[in-house]
Order: sequence, then structure tokens, then C-alpha cells
Amino acid sequence: MTQAEKEQDSGKEKEKERDKEKEKEQQRGVKRPIAPPVIPDPLQEQIQSNFIVVIHPGSRTLRIGRATDNLPVGLPHVIARRHKQTGQPRYEDAWLLRDGLNKAESNEQRQNGLKMVDQAIWSKKMSNGVRRTPVSAEQVRIMRERKLLHILLFKLYWGALHVNPSDCYNIHWPIVRGQLNVHAGAGGSLTAVLADLETIWTHVIQKQLEIPLKDLKYYRCILLVPDICNRQHVKEVVNMLLLNMGFSAIIVHQESVCATFGSGLSSACVVDVGDQKSSLCCVEDGVSHRNSRLCLAYGGSDVTRTFFWLLQRAGFPYRDCQLSSRLNCQLLQHLKETFCHLNQDISGLKDHEFQIRLPEAPALLYQVRLGDEKLQAPMGLFYPTTFGIVGQKMTSLQYRSQGDSEDPHDEHYLMATQSKQDQSSKSAADRKGMSRPGGGLDGEMSSQGGAGELSDLNRSCGSGSGGGGMKGETEFGPAQGECLMGVGEVEEPLSAHLSRKTAIMSQFESKALGLDKAILHSIDCCASDETKRKMYSSILVVGGGLMFQGAQEFLLHRIINKMPPSFRRLVDNLEVITRPKDMDPRLISWKGGAVLACLDTTQEMWIHQREWQRFGVRMLRERAAFVW
Repeated sequence: MTQAEKEQDSGKEKEKERDKEKEKEQQRGVKRPIAPPVIPDPLQEQIQSNFIVVIHPGSRTLRIGRATDNLPVGLPHVIARRHKQTGQPRYEDAWLLRDGLNKAESNEQRQNGLKMVDQAIWSKKMSNGVRRTPVSAEQVRIMRERKLLHILLFKLYWGALHVNPSDCYNIHWPIVRGQLNVHAGAGGSLTAVLADLETIWTHVIQKQLEIPLKDLKYYRCILLVPDICNRQHVKEVVNMLLLNMGFSAIIVHQESVCATFGSGLSSACVVDVGDQKSSLCCVEDGVSHRNSRLCLAYGGSDVTRTFFWLLQRAGFPYRDCQLSSRLNCQLLQHLKETFCHLNQDISGLKDHEFQIRLPEAPALLYQVRLGDEKLQAPMGLFYPTTFGIVGQKMTSLQYRSQGDSEDPHDEHYLMATQSKQDQSSKSAADRKGMSRPGGGLDGEMSSQGGAGELSDLNRSCGSGSGGGGMKGETEFGPAQGECLMGVGEVEEPLSAHLSRKTAIMSQFESKALGLDKAILHSIDCCASDETKRKMYSSILVVGGGLMFQGAQEFLLHRIINKMPPSFRRLVDNLEVITRPKDMDPRLISWKGGAVLACLDTTQEMWIHQREWQRFGVRMLRERAAFVW
């Protein structure tokens, strides 16, 4: 018998002896300790990118595809649901219409905004050094001929987005201005909106990506979310993807950070101009600066609606055009994308042709003569009063989480425990100071020092200068945040402090910042001058809301004229990037999600289905690459 065989036999004998001892212990009634169930750590296996699905849900367009695809599938993020009962009233989510447009002050606000736009057009010289003279609407009306050129022998038939208004369907857009479209109308509950999302996404996965739903257990998912988002909604969407749709694992990441990945930039001030919202955030080395996040409640659809208003003022030939019609909204969107620009060298009147295509009817060919309307409409992004929106929240700041019952050790718990530790250490220091000779004098001096610092904060808040960000419930500009925290901690009761913060917050959020001012505000909220210099050197514009000819030069000119003079000397090369690597700016964030899927560093970010079932939203706090 060889040595190896002997060792094998001895090992078997030892196992038999251990089994006999266990049987004896069980017969004697000896209780062994029961170990708690432990979820094994995820295996560091090599993940194939073609088994990862990247989902970027937008307000108007859903972009979804495998991480290995060159381009994602893009389609309208809308669903038409047939009525279950006859005679049921129709419901349709609005496309271009929104609250706050029909107020008494709306038209006056539009007129004032248009005056500012015309003043800006006149003040900026063209490339030849001559000032551009705006063409008035009266001149255009006199010179324009309203005429129908031809009736074309072409028919468009009813389709998914072109549901016949006479049919019994409800039309729902599940996402509005970057958030789930929860409202009091039909299909507006959170459960109904999530059901719409699941139906749309599963349909695209089956029909466009050709992945059977039963095979999703072999696939993983990367979900892109806005920097300022409703965490409860994100939690519900993750729950839907893992438990309802059956993905094996998920990564949740921010749109702005993925935009830097997709463009190949390490640091940038990301300006995402979408169809219904514009979000801004400064990203440095893959980290989104919390204090710099800003969301503006306007986007490309507001430009489209303003363009229609300007056309009506000048005598638009298609008199039956209505903002309540989906087909007309598509027409106006097409006209805006075709004719509008931000190039001030293009001036004068010009004739344009466009077609009206209605289902089951011949197409109509119209001719229209356009002047400054093509420039005035997109300039509304820099003068938002032109949109005529009254009484609505136009600016959103980064809020702290309201808390979640499934996540007891959230940031509120950490803040409370930190506050208790600070109080105990402060009381201990006070006791030591009182025990020393002359301790009372030291206490007076320290309190005077605190008051001096407080007065400095008040002065800085009033002057609008200062550095560093606020760490309270809401992030404002640096000076505002320091002023609120300083006064709240030292002088005011908590209730008065919170009410004053709410008042300042409401005043700030009611203002409609222009895109250029919002960029300056976001960069100014960065902590250090070095970070601000990086951001001015790399302003990245993504999304489809600013895809106009001349937009890059126009935005660069406005930033240079409005940036603080001190930074004009520090910034070597101020750059606005609108098409990084000559890519479509609408696809940059999705492409960044695909890049994220291929990085080795993402292995620790995956949240597996079993982990989510057991720990829930706590896994987002553990695994998310940003502060949850």
C-alpha cells in the first residue's frame, strides 16, 4: 500500500469517528449553536458585457440596449392602454401643455421675455462686426403669403403613437420632467405608473433586443437615474427590475457621471438639456458634487411651445394646429428641429416648406416665411420668462432623503448620532474649562469667538460671496448654506430655523434661472478654486434640448461674458463641448452606462437579486457609487 493510500484511509476513519460522535451527542440531547444564515459574497466571476442591459429612461425617449451594442434602441416612452369598459372617458397625458401657462400674467411675462431676447440679439454683433437688426412680427406678417402649395398623394395610417382619438385608449407618459408621472388622474397611481414602465420595457426587450423574458435571469441591468431623484421611486423601479422582471443583478448610477464616462472626460460641469428638464452637476473623477446639483423645470418642449407661439404671432399658415393634438405636437417638434438655430449670422426672411401628414388623409404641403422666430425660440433657454410659466416651481435643489422604514441606519440616523457625540464632547470640554482657574473667562472668549464667526457668515451671506457648501437639509449656494447653518445652530430655535430655510428655499426655487446663469451657479457651489477652474475648462452639454446650429459658440460667448472676472485670469482654456468624440449628445449618458459595464471596478457595485430580497434598499446605501 502506498503512502497516499494510507493517508486516504486514515482520513476516512477520522470522518467516521466524527460522525459517530455527532450521533452520540444527538442521542444525549446536546444542543450545538445555530449559526445565522449568511448570504455568500458574490463571486468575482468574469461578466460578459453582452449579458448586460443598459436602460436610460427619459421623459420622452427610452434608450435601451446591450452594453456591447454600438447604438441603443430609442423609441417614444409612451403607452396606449385600451379601455376595459365601453363608454369609459378618455384620458391623455399632455405633451407640450403644462401647468402655469394660462395664468393672467403669462402673456405679459412672455412679452417681457421676448423684449429681453430682442435686446440680446441687438447687443451682440455678428461675425462681420455689424449689429443684427431684428425683424418685427408686423413686417413678417405683411411680407408672408399664407398658401397651401400642393396636396400630396400620400397617406399615413394610425400607429402606436398615432392612436386615433376616436378609439378607446388612454395615453400615458410614465416619466415627466425626470420623475415618475404620479398624479391624481386616471392611471396616475404609483402602481399604475410602474406597471406602464414594466410593460414598455419588457416589450422592447422582447421585440427589439430579442431577449425572451424567461432568460432575464441570466442578464444583468444598469439603470441610469437623474442626479436629483425621488429615492422612493428609484427603490420601486429597482424592485420591479429585480423581482418582477427577473434580472439577476443591477447597478444604479447617475446620469451626469455616466455622461463623463461616455465622453471620456475625468472632470466636467455636465449640462443635460432634455425635453422637459435641464439638470446641471459638477463631476470630478467620477464623483458628483452634491452641492452643485441643480434641476431646471424647462427643456426642449418649452422651446417648441414658444416657437409655436411666435409662429402664431406672425401668421402661421396651418390654422388648425393645436397643442392638444399629438400629431400637431410631432409636427411642431419637427419644425423646431429643422428651422431653429442659435447662429446670429443667419438673418433676414426666408421661405420654408413643410408637410402636414394626418392619418387616412392626403398630406398637405405648406410654405411659410420665417424671420427671427427661428432664433428667438431657442434663446428662451437663456431667458425662461419667454416660456410664460407662472406660479410653478422652476428650480430644484438637492434635498436630503426623507428616510425609509427599511433603512434605519440612514443619514438621518448618522446625523442624529453625530449630533449626540458633538453635544457630549462639548459638555465635557465645558466641564474641563470650568474646573480650570479662569475657566469662566475662557468660556466668554470662546462664545465671543463664535459670535464673531457668525457675524462673518451673516456678512458673507449678504454679500453673496464665500466658499464651501452647506451640509443641511437642502443645498444652496455656498454663502446661503453657511448663513443658514450658522444662524440656526447658534441663535435660532429649530422651528424658526427650519421655517426660515423653507422661505429662502421657496424664494430661490420660484426663480427661473437661465441656462448660462445656472451653469455659473453650479460651478460657484464647488468647494475649491481649483475645482472651479476644472469645471470652467470643461463644460459638457448632453441631451437633445440644445441641438441647435451655433449653440456651442453662443453658450461659450455668454459664459465668458458672465463668469467672475477673477476666474477669467485663472482659466487657461474655457471650453464648451457639445459633441464629444463627434457623438450624438443624446446618447452620451447611455454610452457611459455601457462603458461602466466593462470596467473591473464595477464588480463591487452589483446588487444581486437574493441580496435585494433580504436587505432591500439598504443595498443601495452599501453598493451605490454615490451617496444614497
